[in-house]
Amino acid sequence: MTAKSISAKIYQLRAHAITSSLFRPTNLSAAITRMGFVQADPIRSPARAQDLILRHRVTNYRSGDLERRYSKLDIEEDYLYAYGFMPRDNWQLLHPRSTRDLSASDHTVLKLAGDQLELHPRDLEPHLGKAREVNAWGGYSKASTRMLEDLHYDGLLRIARRQDGIKIYTLARKAEQSFEPDVRLRKLVLLIAGLLSPVPESSLRAAVAHLAHSAPTLPGRLSVVKELVREGALEQIEIEGVRYLYPAGSLTAMEPPPVVRFLAPFDPLVWDRKRFEHLWGWAYRFEAYTPPAKRRLGYYAMPLLWIDRVIGWANVSTKSGTFEIDIGFVDGKPKDRTFRAALDEEISKLKSFLGI
Repeated sequence: MTAKSISAKIYQLRAHAITSSLFRPTNLSAAITRMGFVQADPIRSPARAQDLILRHRVTNYRSGDLERRYSKLDIEEDYLYAYGFMPRDNWQLLHPRSTRDLSASDHTVLKLAGDQLELHPRDLEPHLGKAREVNAWGGYSKASTRMLEDLHYDGLLRIARRQDGIKIYTLARKAEQSFEPDVRLRKLVLLIAGLLSPVPESSLRAAVAHLAHSAPTLPGRLSVVKELVREGALEQIEIEGVRYLYPAGSLTAMEPPPVVRFLAPFDPLVWDRKRFEHLWGWAYRFEAYTPPAKRRLGYYAMPLLWIDRVIGWANVSTKSGTFEIDIGFVDGKPKDRTFRAALDEEISKLKSFLGI
């Protein structure tokens, strides 16, 4: 295969990744439905990941719109290959995920949820006390909080809304659809493959491995990707030794528009670092948890997409109500006026999104 043909195929995959993921902006409900899953992260620098992801895909989106409108949307918070938001139909594919026997305390919590309609973690203290235990991050959490999280994981409670950042729970709604386990598994894998398309086969397998936590009752996780390829539900293309997979019939090579976009570190276009480095030729790293002295890009560097190339990154600060932006480039700043105008427009859009 010649260098020219390889370059053409990489361009095709870039174009597909960009135009399929960054679709024409629509309303919030339609955007979440089309994506199928929006990853969440609590860091605000300059905004939460879910808001930074949705602003490119929702018309006139403002930071915090998802949280403000959450209770009116038919969506759920839960874990897929990461924690985030998803349409209820996709959430139902994850359940049932637990067959454990409920304790007396579990039944107490469920009764309270039914009686009060909504549960704040502090509502459990008169019934369950204020005992603390070590959480998954090595810190301490109230045992009652862990109990709410466990019942949410079981699909018996759902998150109704947030109050000052704290999850407020309510009884989960009963499932409205039911599929056989193998059908649920295939639908989940195709959901992930479509969201990250085109995705290296090794990366898709790694994402599917997370279903051991999010959908533990589904058998066949180790072989499902191979089966979907064999059946033709997933198509493949190999470039420079990397085999990419994508849902059948979805590959497109539409020309990306001449715009600049600052992408969230967890945006579907950025999520798989292996694909990022192969398609765009440099290694992006999320450095929020890297010691400051060892950071190369910045605390919350957002990759800078220009047409079909990721040519740099941006760090934004909004301390004290001011707006400061620091932009770095991989191979220097483009000098043409078209880029400068597009960059100014993206900065203006980001300010509007942040309410500055």
